[in-house]
Amino acid sequence: MIKKLLPNLSFFLLVSVHTYHTYAAEISWDIGLTENRAVITAQGVINNTHSKTILYLDGLDGDPTSTAILEELLQEFSSKATLQDNNLIVISNANPDGDDLQFPPQGQAYSENAISHVLWRWIGSHAPDLIVLGSGNDFSFAETVSNTGIAGFGTIPVVNMSAGNSRVEFLLANADLESSPARSELERRAARAPRAFAEELAEMYGHEFSTPVYVPGMSVIGRLRLGHLDAVNALLAPYLGGLEFEVSNSSALAGQLVFAEHAIRTGNQQSMALTLRAAELAFTENGEQLEVVPMHYEMSDAFFMATPLLAKAGVLTGDNKYFDMAIRHVSFMRNMLLRDNGLYRHSPDADVAWSRGNGFPALGLALTLSDFPKDHPARDVLLGMLIHHLEALLPYQDADGMWHEVIDFPGSFAEITSTAMIGIAIKRGLDQGWLPEDRYSLALDKAWEAVKIRTSFDGVFINACTSTGKMPSLDAYLDRLAIFDKDDRAGGMVMNFALEMASL
Repeated sequence: MIKKLLPNLSFFLLVSVHTYHTYAAEISWDIGLTENRAVITAQGVINNTHSKTILYLDGLDGDPTSTAILEELLQEFSSKATLQDNNLIVISNANPDGDDLQFPPQGQAYSENAISHVLWRWIGSHAPDLIVLGSGNDFSFAETVSNTGIAGFGTIPVVNMSAGNSRVEFLLANADLESSPARSELERRAARAPRAFAEELAEMYGHEFSTPVYVPGMSVIGRLRLGHLDAVNALLAPYLGGLEFEVSNSSALAGQLVFAEHAIRTGNQQSMALTLRAAELAFTENGEQLEVVPMHYEMSDAFFMATPLLAKAGVLTGDNKYFDMAIRHVSFMRNMLLRDNGLYRHSPDADVAWSRGNGFPALGLALTLSDFPKDHPARDVLLGMLIHHLEALLPYQDADGMWHEVIDFPGSFAEITSTAMIGIAIKRGLDQGWLPEDRYSLALDKAWEAVKIRTSFDGVFINACTSTGKMPSLDAYLDRLAIFDKDDRAGGMVMNFALEMASL
């Protein structure tokens, strides 16, 4: 087994591969979990990054292709000269638990109809040009995918394996392919330029700030970065005009980043006052540092909820006390939550490396460092924390470019908000010279392509984890709702990732 880089590939990058000939590479994916926590896997032979792709799908009825047959299929496919212009993905054991499946799937992903949701979303977001089904009950998969479409990407032709032919012979007979409508949609999504992508999302997100909290606030910040100043001024007018509100939880604390960004960009004194009012919650009435910023709830979210705001207050005032408190705060949280493998547990209640529970530290530290004085004695400590964390995260990026709902748990779903947050941190690190290009630039490109593919033109996201507080167990995190819809949280994070990629 060797490491091989495959350039300009939307979903087959930076992976461990077996080399069959000069161009072919075998790739493996852990694509999802059954309700019994069995891992559903896929393997692929990739001959050319821009080639047409065949998906061979077997075992929908619970009767899988044998391992020996699978190995033979992959090796024969890679050795046939007439097939070297095509790629092959194989899901040989699509239904390990033998569940009754449903297409399109209904219920909450992934705690209900788990296998149906896994296959629907994963196959859709890989958009093959042809699907070849093995024998057995397909639960109307072929009819639905070929006539209605899959996961918002469009239709894919589906054929059944002919009796009497070997699998490779059958694939040879179906090797002359045209792009499927689903594949055309995937390529259309992937082709979006960063600024245009951000503007597209700004048409749908960042138009409401009736509660000054971080979820809508990130989209409002995105619109500020895009220059939509008049629209943002209208959203902030009630607060700048004296509308009272309490900063009574961590989400509201992070929501004050909107006023900080507004104050830095416009010099607005009311925005500055609201920023400093929130930042002062980290100090006693006598101006002394608290042990840690309040409302951290023992959760790794606090790396983002408090720290960038303190740094913004330092920029606005020139007072080092805010930078000093920022390092005090993250040191406290890190000591509580850092695991031996360099990832963060979400809280002491469960030793689980939740996706956004690691996105928050990566994003929070990167944003804070961007505002930290270069001559501050603790700056290198903060930078070391970020690099240590990103180094721990890097091996867990999957072949598609995504990080997963539980970062280090095989088969947990590929989660879009955390991927965008980690992507922002990497882009900021590359732009600022904190990270080496040769180690991180490809990882960034993968994440960017993956996020675009999983975002439709009407702002629908695939697999955004729902709002999540402290959970008591690994199972509780694995069973969080994976949103396949419009979502304000994903809208803000993905918009800001696009803005980073546009260098705004």
